Order: sequence, then structure tokens, then C-alpha cells
Amino acid sequence: MKHIRHFAYVSTALISVMGFAHAASAKTLDVVASFTVLGDVVHEVGGKYVKVKSLVGPDGDPHEFEPSPDDAKNLKAADVVFVSGEGLEGWMDRLITASGYKRTPVVASESVNTRTMEEDGQTVTDPHVWNSPVNVLVWVDNIEKALEKADPEDAAAFKANADKYRKTLHELDAYAHSKLDKVSDEKRKVLTSHDAFGYFGREYKVKFLAPIGFSTETEASAADVAELIDQIKSEGVKAYFIENSNDPKLVKQVASATGAKPGGELYVEALSKKSGPAPTYEKMFRYNVDQIATALNK
Repeated sequence: MKHIRHFAYVSTALISVMGFAHAASAKTLDVVASFTVLGDVVHEVGGKYVKVKSLVGPDGDPHEFEPSPDDAKNLKAADVVFVSGEGLEGWMDRLITASGYKRTPVVASESVNTRTMEEDGQTVTDPHVWNSPVNVLVWVDNIEKALEKADPEDAAAFKANADKYRKTLHELDAYAHSKLDKVSDEKRKVLTSHDAFGYFGREYKVKFLAPIGFSTETEASAADVAELIDQIKSEGVKAYFIENSNDPKLVKQVASATGAKPGGELYVEALSKKSGPAPTYEKMFRYNVDQIATALNK
């Protein structure tokens, strides 16, 4: 009996060691995402099998970002790099060249039903696709495929994580409709710093007006601002919002000239710090919906 007990003990110990070795050798992908919103969604799909670094940090502006040498180092070491695309990360090509990164970044927004506008005589694509969770469902599809390609052994985990997060996104979409569908059409008008809520507006029938276009790098002329002020007055826009990732000076000037009242701060292109109200995409979207719905109902 002693020999049997000893054999059982050795077998159990061997299994434990083998299990530990398997866990220790489990693949973890080093992933770089261009900005925090995308990085959070990548983390949701990748789970424990990814280590995600976001180049543009919390409260940062992805339009005007200036990469550092550390960013180039992180990019070169990455197993997978994700960008949103559609012109958002105008600095990425320069960073790739500087870093020596040899792969091609995954464009998370590929296959999104995009919207366009005319800016300075050119047709420009709106890059702010994540402000509708319907579009983030496309992100999840593209992220899942890319992670599975980089780490096929953990494909089942990526699929499970992606399916779970898709459910969350459908819940966010339903939540927005529950809050905004009951607002009367004439009240669904908001002033913001720049034209970053077009997909939100398209999905939930809210009209957003802004003094500048898709990119915070553009500047509004005095004529454009005057025209916007007249439009806001004629359409009876009552609320304005500042944005966490850019300068609120211009939108406040427009609001002052029209009598629009402050509705608070929206998280448009960047998550908040962990201590803030929007440290994840899910919390960011719910927070924005609540802020907008409250302002429209006043």
C-alpha cells in the first residue's frame, strides 16, 4: 500500500508540474493599439492572452498625437498592431518607418459602413466609427480574426470573448435607443467641439453641430463660425458639450453667442483615466448617452 500511495503522490505531482509548465508556456501576444478606445476593445477580445499598449493615452487626441521614441520601440516589438483607420492616425506611417516595424497594421474599421462630408472642397471620410456600438461589432470581427491568425492555439478563447462582448455591444445599442428614442425630434440637437458624433447621430437620430469638421487639426473660419451661430439660433439648439480630448475654447465662444447651456463633458476619442467616468468603452458609451439624454430632456 505504501508503494501505491507513493506512486499516486508522484503521479499527482507530475501532473501538477506538467500543468504549471503548460500555463507558463501559454502564449501572450504583445499588442499595440493606436488609441485607448481601440485598445480596450482589443483587450476585451484578447483577454488574458494579450498585453495591450495604447499609443495615445487617456484623454489624448489621436488627431494631433506626436509619437515618441518609446512608441517606436513598442511598435517594433509588437506581435500585432491595430489601428482604427479611415484617416484617424495620420501619424502612423511615419511611426512605422521610424520604428522599422515590418508587418502591416490591422485596420479595425475595415468593412464599416462609413459616412463622408465635404471639407475644403474634398470628400473626407468620418473616422469616428466607434461612437456607434453597431460599428464596434465590425471592430470585434476584425480583431478576433487578427488575434486568431497570430495565435491559432487560443482561437476558442478569442471566440468566446468576442461573443460575450458582442452581447455587451448589442446591450449598449439597446440602452441608447431606450434613452433617446423617446426624446422629441425638435429637441434632438446638440452643439459639440468638432464633428465626431456623426455615427452616433446617424444611429440614434440626433443632430450634432460643430464649429470644426472631422479633425481637430482643422480650423474654422470667422465666416463658418458666424454661419454656425445663425444656424444654432434658427434651429433652437439648447445644449452644448465640451470634449475630454481637445480645447473647449471655440465651442464655448459659439455657445456664449447663441445662449446654449452647458451639458457637460463627452468622451469622444479617448477614454478617461481609471479614476474617471469612462475608463472602458462600455462605460464611455453609457456615460455619453446619459449626458446627451439628460441635456436633451431639459
